[in-house]
Amino acid sequence: MENSQSKPAQPQKKSETATSSAQPKSAFEGKPSGTPVMQSFSTPKKAASPVMVLFILVLMAAFGVGTGYGVASMSSAKPGEKSALPNALNPNAPAKGETYGSDDTAAYKDTAEGVLKEGGIEGEGQYHLERPGGESQYVYMTSSTVDLSKFIDKKIKVWGATQTAQTAGWLMDVGKVEVQ
Repeated sequence: MENSQSKPAQPQKKSETATSSAQPKSAFEGKPSGTPVMQSFSTPKKAASPVMVLFILVLMAAFGVGTGYGVASMSSAKPGEKSALPNALNPNAPAKGETYGSDDTAAYKDTAEGVLKEGGIEGEGQYHLERPGGESQYVYMTSSTVDLSKFIDKKIKVWGATQTAQTAGWLMDVGKVEVQ
């Protein structure tokens, strides 16, 4: 017994080998099976042909031009033209009693009333205000503050600053408009 205690025990190789061969191998050991575990989903990419790219660009440009033309032809009347809609149905028509423009009465202290018409006189003014008394009483107007084209053929009251004129009897820079 003493001899058996003093000698270190040596493992038996035969029993280990027998045990390991009896255990099943893991999925990662040995030869792979016929079907791979992970599939490749990516396909090789083909380069786009220059003819196809050019065709698509021309097609996009044609659709863009067509869309722009369609939108432009459907839009409302241009400035200076009468709207196709009567004022009662036109949501952009100025309403009676509404005021547009600046409230700076110190800068725009002159006033006039009448019906706004398009056209100046000999290059002075873009519009004129027709008042009782004929052409000698017209007020020729321009404005950098208010879009006067919205008020054509409407009775309005304007506030503005009188400008020096060569031909017009009264030339005004309009700053405020009230629809009458």
